Amino acid sequence: MLHSKIVHFLLLSIFISQSLFVNAQDKSENQLQELSKYMGTWYGAENINDDNLSENPKVKMTVKPTIGFTNGLQVEVFESKKNEWKTTLVELISYDVVTDKIIAKGINDKNECFIGKGAFYENNLWIMKDENLNGEHISTVKFNFLSSSEVVLKGTDSAGKELWKIKYIKKNPKDKNIGIQLVSVKDLMDKNPENTLKQLGRMGYSYIETFVYKEGKFYGYSPKEFRDVVEKNGMRFLGSMTFYNPINKSEKEIEKWWSKTILDHKNAGVAYLSTSNNNLKNIKSLSELKVYTDYYNLVGKLCEKAGLKFLFHNHKDEFLEVEGKIIYEYFLENTNPKYVSFQSDLYWMDVAGVNPVDYFEKYPKRFISWHVKDYKELGQSGKIDFNKIFLSAEKAGLKYVIGEVEDYAYPAITSVGLAWEYLYYELLK
Repeated sequence: MLHSKIVHFLLLSIFISQSLFVNAQDKSENQLQELSKYMGTWYGAENINDDNLSENPKVKMTVKPTIGFTNGLQVEVFESKKNEWKTTLVELISYDVVTDKIIAKGINDKNECFIGKGAFYENNLWIMKDENLNGEHISTVKFNFLSSSEVVLKGTDSAGKELWKIKYIKKNPKDKNIGIQLVSVKDLMDKNPENTLKQLGRMGYSYIETFVYKEGKFYGYSPKEFRDVVEKNGMRFLGSMTFYNPINKSEKEIEKWWSKTILDHKNAGVAYLSTSNNNLKNIKSLSELKVYTDYYNLVGKLCEKAGLKFLFHNHKDEFLEVEGKIIYEYFLENTNPKYVSFQSDLYWMDVAGVNPVDYFEKYPKRFISWHVKDYKELGQSGKIDFNKIFLSAEKAGLKYVIGEVEDYAYPAITSVGLAWEYLYYELLK
């Protein structure tokens, strides 16, 4: 009898140990990267299995970085009481490079302080062990990230008994009107556009810009279908990069293609169309450039009649010279401001070795849209002084701020989340 009790106790101990801890070999390699998943504004779902929030959530949590872009997370948890948010918990969560652990220090509304230590593991799992200042175990909290915008938290006591459980769904604010170019999540959009748009909407993006218009469709959707999917996920479909080669085409052919394109985009709810040119390095004369400026003026006029804006998007070849004239300046000086605006790609301007502010000063109010892109995750290369550039936003005429990421240190969905955080908290203060 005693033997069976000992065996039962040992088996129970093993079970509890396995349920609370994960093998060291399962620990994620980049703890700081993993910590970034927790940033944002979150609301508690009514039930663990809910996919959407109720109209009046009872719990809210804000998580903001204080050191760099991803560390020193200041966490504040609120409960809705008599239609007001009351703070119930505050903590600071950080990655410690010395121990390679996640460390937390906090206090609740009962004036009880706690210290937590833990780590991220494979399969989107984060485990923290919380103790009071006497070193006594309070709870072990497991954070199970179901996606970039959903996390389930479960607290258990030292015996593994569940104490509480809550599901948070991210819902970042949209008051700063930040857009995202969907090339940043190309593979995800190709695989599952609806789920990807759901994640982007929850991240706080207000609108999207596409680059995939082909034969009247967007990712296989008709214009109205795609508009509905985007709006269902709390965003607007405002911009589309579109491409048509006018060389050796008659004006009638050009007008026919663009008239259909403009109509499709009107049905999709788009506010502007943009285009670029990958043939500039082959141009040898100003007369060849004039063919393009005439073309841009023609398309811009068609857009203007339909109530849309038409934008020219730069890469680096626009800053080459033709007959002693910089191509970009020729385009700016030979397109009608009534019909043609410009979309500044800040990354490609830096690659070309030019300062965008110089153009904003020389040609004010022409640059209504910016692609804000970096050499790696947005704001993390240190090569582009975005803060200084954004001081000239009004001079440039900036209306559409679009985050873009094409070089990734993290998974794409994490990188575009970091891009939103950088734009919202750093550049659009």
